Amino acid sequence: MHENDRATVLAEALPYIQKYNGKTIVVKYGGHAMATQVLFDAVMWDLVLLRLVGVHVVVVHGGGPEISETLTLLGKTSRFIDGLRYTDEETMDVVQMVLCGKVNKNLVHTLERLGARSLGFCGLDGGMLKAKKLNRPDGQDLGLVGEIVDVDPRPVADALERGYIPVISTVAQGTDGAVAYNVNADTAASKLAIALGAAKLILLTDVKGILRDPGDERTLISEIQVSQVPVLVKEGIISGGMIPKLNCCVESVRQGVADAIILDGRVPHSILVEMLTDKGAGTLILP
Repeated sequence: MHENDRATVLAEALPYIQKYNGKTIVVKYGGHAMATQVLFDAVMWDLVLLRLVGVHVVVVHGGGPEISETLTLLGKTSRFIDGLRYTDEETMDVVQMVLCGKVNKNLVHTLERLGARSLGFCGLDGGMLKAKKLNRPDGQDLGLVGEIVDVDPRPVADALERGYIPVISTVAQGTDGAVAYNVNADTAASKLAIALGAAKLILLTDVKGILRDPGDERTLISEIQVSQVPVLVKEGIISGGMIPKLNCCVESVRQGVADAIILDGRVPHSILVEMLTDKGAGTLILP
């Protein structure tokens, strides 16, 4: 890159750095953005850079592939119902071990190694995430899968105040028994963003964003207002697994988060492009 180009990029970033300085963003991280070392490193560098320029960064993570891999090593087959993991007691033990242990601490260690201060939490810590058993309308039993009923953001807020990047795994404390629940990471990120009064919710996914034509990435819809969502669902433009993701974005924006974005986690440094450039990336959901 030519020196003038570098200067242009930095000058373009300045008003966005000023805009988000001291503000909180919540990033849901998982799936394909974790799939390769190149993508993993790019996301970690993005988060560290944002923290160093004064953005309060919160990471909420999943770890489905690691859970499946560990279950396979233990001789247990992963079972899914409509894309959701059936979680019996043995699977729940593995979920807690992998998410709250291996994945969470690996993220914390990497952020620390790159120069940020980081603290790892799971939803059980400080009663941060509380849930009841998820009862599906179709009556299908998913086992120890929970629906979040309460969020206490104080452990995360305290960590942010002290300059840490909090990293949260999505295991929740049961309110309907002495159990822990596996909860959806997109939903947890949304509810935590609301509780923290975040300026932005970022859901990293394995698609470019919302496409008018699912087979053509050139048809990306760059901005959607909340009022447009029902129409896009009715037209079939938003369908399948994208509906619950978009619902998380809509709920967060309706309850005070300034905006939410569905962002392509397969593209290195997509977080920085979205946060610090005029171009942006993905599909932005606005009030």
